[in-house]
Amino acid sequence: MDTKYLIAEKIKEAVPDLELSAITNLLEVPKNSDMGDWAFPAFTLAKSWRKAPQMIASEIAEKIDSEDFEKVEAVGPYINFFLNKNKLSADLIAQVISQGSDYGRQDLGEGGSVTIDMSSPNIAKPFSIGHLRSTVIGDSLSMIFQKLGYQTIKINHLGDWGKQFGLLILAYKKWGQEEAVKAHPIKELLELYVRINAEVQNHPELDDQAREWFRKLEAGDEEALELWQWFREESLLEFSHLYDQLGVTFDSYNGEAFYNDKMAEIIDLLTANGLLQESQGAQVVNLEKYGMEHPALIKKSDGATLYITRDLATALYRKRQYQFAKSIYVVGNEQAAHFKQLKAILKEMGYDWSDDIVYVPFGLVTKGGKKLSTRKGNIILLEPTLAEAIKRAADQINAKNPDLANKDAVAHAVGVGAIKFYDLKSDRMNGYDFDLEAMVSFEGETGPYVQYAHARIQSILRKAAFSPDAAATYSLNDKESWDIIKLIQAFPDVINRAADRFEPSLIAKHAIHLAQSFNKYYAHTRIIAEDAERDSRLALCYATATVLKEALRLLGVEAPNEM
Repeated sequence: MDTKYLIAEKIKEAVPDLELSAITNLLEVPKNSDMGDWAFPAFTLAKSWRKAPQMIASEIAEKIDSEDFEKVEAVGPYINFFLNKNKLSADLIAQVISQGSDYGRQDLGEGGSVTIDMSSPNIAKPFSIGHLRSTVIGDSLSMIFQKLGYQTIKINHLGDWGKQFGLLILAYKKWGQEEAVKAHPIKELLELYVRINAEVQNHPELDDQAREWFRKLEAGDEEALELWQWFREESLLEFSHLYDQLGVTFDSYNGEAFYNDKMAEIIDLLTANGLLQESQGAQVVNLEKYGMEHPALIKKSDGATLYITRDLATALYRKRQYQFAKSIYVVGNEQAAHFKQLKAILKEMGYDWSDDIVYVPFGLVTKGGKKLSTRKGNIILLEPTLAEAIKRAADQINAKNPDLANKDAVAHAVGVGAIKFYDLKSDRMNGYDFDLEAMVSFEGETGPYVQYAHARIQSILRKAAFSPDAAATYSLNDKESWDIIKLIQAFPDVINRAADRFEPSLIAKHAIHLAQSFNKYYAHTRIIAEDAERDSRLALCYATATVLKEALRLLGVEAPNEM
């Protein structure tokens, strides 16, 4: 039940000439709740009606009469709507009780497919906090779009090809030990990679040898392929352990290597469309008509293809394979020019579905205000960070609730959830400074704060031995409960806006506001007091917990029943 839509319909009944969408866009929430729950400004009608806005507001207000409102009044140029708190709270609580975790579910997608390119770490490189953003933003967007009726396909487009594998094979042949790599794959492979890069500085001939190994790999040399496959599998095993910790799964691990045999078709298609031009021996696509000064380099003078060639093949494969309604790329904001080129070339090739490709950029994670860099050793590895977060969560749980039965599982849910929530509550373009202490705090705008509000409600419900009755009527009209009701009522719209903007932070912020409103309610209200509204208060608690848990789920965060 969308009160904004309800009010828009009532206004349209009074003024049939107005478009419903125009009314909806004009409705606003007054800064002061004493001025109502919604307000409609009459300014925009003054010119066409040839009347003062105050007079228009009065005329419309007089025509609106409904049991859904306590009152409708014109105040200057505004029509203020005061919703019927008893009726709305009764309807809304009944709806949440009836729908449970399905509350807010819609069928906007009608089963259409959405591909999400996310995470995508490089093989044989450590998984750092820098990779976390793409992973958790993509995972949350997947759940948000599923909530709206889409099927999602999460793709881990691994960095598993390129000249670096020539260097790695050469390093392993010179210094590698099979048992050491098996014991600590990423650590050993990274050390080999760093060592060979240092050696190349003093011995340039090693670079030629590495190129030769990569040439062999591209040509299908048995030894090179075997080593590459082994490095890839060992890296994936280690990555999988981290993904298990994060509770993230994928539908495809097709990385860069998968598209090797699919790039020739792209060159043929570009040639057939007359799009390829020669420039200093290289093959390019001119994109001046799209306002791009530099052409897209498709093939180097030595015949080598580039990322853009591979991404064109990737986009075409995904369209054919999944017939996507949207194809989302969750990639750092430094790739904006690349994706602009990608979409423009696809458009030039005659693929109008290029409009359905969505680049979802995000800001950097910094430490102490400084950019993280693997090469410079300024890096925060994810695995030890998760372990430390879980330990800090366990310490706080031990202090608050030493007799908790399943402390390890709860500490894991809180520690891992804290890191994910902190990342997702930031507007994705802003980035954030990494601060583990702030992340795992039970106070402030954090995941543990929201989780604790949920667990507190479960404790209240257990203490009261309350289970909602689907046939009962629960209604409230006090100010604190009304603040909660409005936030619960807004949840479906928040999910919609999060999908429209590809912005999970809207859901995280909404969860924080709902937890804050509940904690304020808890502080000022004797919830289990034996009076006529006891069950209604408990039903409100139940509905609040249901929405908090679902909001956390859409962020990939668990909601323990005890903490």
